[in-house]
Amino acid sequence: MTNKFVLTLIFFLVFTVENSFSCTNFLVSAGASKDGSTMISYSADSHVLYGELYRFPARDYPEGAMLDIYEWDTGEFLGRIPQVRHTYSVVGNINEHQLAIGETTYGGRPGLLDTTGIMDYGSLIYIALQRARTAREAIKIIDQLMTEYGYYSSGESFSIADPREVWIMELIGKGPGNKGAVWVARRVPDGYVCGHANQSRITTFPQDDPENCLFSADVIEFARSKGYFTGKDKDFSFADAYAPLDFGAVRFCDARVWAGFRKVADGMDAYADYARGENLKNRLPLWVKANRKLGVEDVMDMMRDYYQGTDLDMTKDIGAGPNKSIVRWRPMTFTVDGVTYLNERATSTQQTGFSFITQSRSWLPDPVGGIIWFGVDDTYSTVYTPMYCGIDEVPPSFAVGKGAIMEFDPDAAFWVFNQVSNFAYTRYNFMIPFIQEKQKALELKYISETAAVDKVAADLYGKDAAKAVRFLTDYSVRAGENTVDEWKKLYAFLFTRFMDGNVKTKVEGKQNPHVEYPGYDDEWYRQVAKDAGDRLRVPDGNSH
Repeated sequence: MTNKFVLTLIFFLVFTVENSFSCTNFLVSAGASKDGSTMISYSADSHVLYGELYRFPARDYPEGAMLDIYEWDTGEFLGRIPQVRHTYSVVGNINEHQLAIGETTYGGRPGLLDTTGIMDYGSLIYIALQRARTAREAIKIIDQLMTEYGYYSSGESFSIADPREVWIMELIGKGPGNKGAVWVARRVPDGYVCGHANQSRITTFPQDDPENCLFSADVIEFARSKGYFTGKDKDFSFADAYAPLDFGAVRFCDARVWAGFRKVADGMDAYADYARGENLKNRLPLWVKANRKLGVEDVMDMMRDYYQGTDLDMTKDIGAGPNKSIVRWRPMTFTVDGVTYLNERATSTQQTGFSFITQSRSWLPDPVGGIIWFGVDDTYSTVYTPMYCGIDEVPPSFAVGKGAIMEFDPDAAFWVFNQVSNFAYTRYNFMIPFIQEKQKALELKYISETAAVDKVAADLYGKDAAKAVRFLTDYSVRAGENTVDEWKKLYAFLFTRFMDGNVKTKVEGKQNPHVEYPGYDDEWYRQVAKDAGDRLRVPDGNSH
């Protein structure tokens, strides 16, 4: 392994530690969905992020009101900006007009970070959601905020969807002394699916098609001034100029997009060498045509990927342990005898704070049409529960302030789900089938229920909007509390059945359960025997 390769891995490791929000997004156009809804998905993957469902009520403000800006990652106060006279209500990452925004951070060229700016990426998201009605409005507002107040964060990719359009927007600051940011936004073509996962994805783009592509006026000129680009304008690539590819950017980031694309599009095996980081010239396309109409359940499946069925399958190497675990404890890289190795970074990962899939549906009234399917903890073992965008309260177990990252609360959704997943990590192949059975039952129940709720709420909305909102709120709160209650029961069942490495089954009419001692599989015992040699060997004729 070359020194250059090792340095690349080390650089990427430092980047991922400093930038804790390593996330995954997929974007589904209306023409790619079963019912004509637009969808985006998002996993907020941070070891220090507490999973909770934000809510910002709509408000009217007096002339001259100011808004305090705090960095989303750290809570650091950054400054104040004028508040608008009216803001829209927001539930999670979707607002009352069915506008939804997600993100992933790609970092990009480190010299372009401007710590004198006021607007961090999290503030851009939640301010835009409170001020914009459509995806195009959100793009315009994000640009205005960065231009006027400066951009504080590193390179960022946004997923922005309204009931009719889905956009990917990528931006990066201009460095100290250069207020604002350079950016490009592209509309996902109808019938296509896009994705991004901590690596800039927009390369070349049409410069004369404002219906489908928007960009800052200086996006090319600034790259020239910094020496990032010297060719003709038509050949300009945003990603190559501002976030050049390296091994880590592909293997740890774009590989997740490839894995999701494999589930919904044909021909993705042609990019397997790219996903492995072996052929960076065989670049993954920005979007792919869906090979079928996708339902929300298909997007949930995209978010539950650990490279199963590929060469990178995380259950296939010794790192999975004897119980086929799909998680790898950090750090991402490790060195043995002077050689650096990696742990795969899959979409499903243990440090997820929260994740969601939004649906925006143009044929329904806004409070009914928007749904955020919300879950906490690891996407592979979460339950996506529907929260309508028009609700005026969230389930208590998901609410902000119900527990914290260092404050355990036995009734908080985040802690209830982490109890189940972290216990399951100890004997994963035994427990995950029970988790998936309950997960599937709940999600299919909610998918079926929302179809009926839609009809009742839409009809009610036409007669009494306030009653429709109350109806949707009551349903969403009940669904959230039901999810947590069911997961508490699941934890009790799993802990009783699998504690101490055994498998216990209740025997009716008897005090003691039937106990099995499953041990480990032959391959793991073979590895133990190889490592221990004669130290653990039982003399012939003395085995029991």
